[in-house]
Amino acid sequence: MRQIVRTTKALADENRIRILGVLSGRELCVCQLIALLCLAPSTVSKHLSILKNARLIDSRKQGRWMYYRLAGQRVSRANAEVTAWLLRSVSETDRFLQDSQRIEEILKIDPEILCSQQNRSGSCETGS
Repeated sequence: MRQIVRTTKALADENRIRILGVLSGRELCVCQLIALLCLAPSTVSKHLSILKNARLIDSRKQGRWMYYRLAGQRVSRANAEVTAWLLRSVSETDRFLQDSQRIEEILKIDPEILCSQQNRSGSCETGS
């Protein structure tokens, strides 16, 4: 029962749903998610923590970068089904389509440069 509550709470926020949407089929670093969401790094980290605690996403560290992706092999059947339903449900929304276009632009920017820009300006602007 606790896992169900964690999962439903994790899905009760538009930004966390947006994160799941852009992670579909790819892995992204925190800087890329910050640029997409235009939220403070601490806020994005909190959203990622909630999603990870609900076992909806996995992470890996590579050097100084932390990368996130949808939960893989270890995901429960219930979480796999709810994630698939969620992605089908939002795939045609305006926000999802905008996020898909925006993340493609963000992916063209080297993460080192993107993170440097965020640290220097404190802004989510990516110059694209």
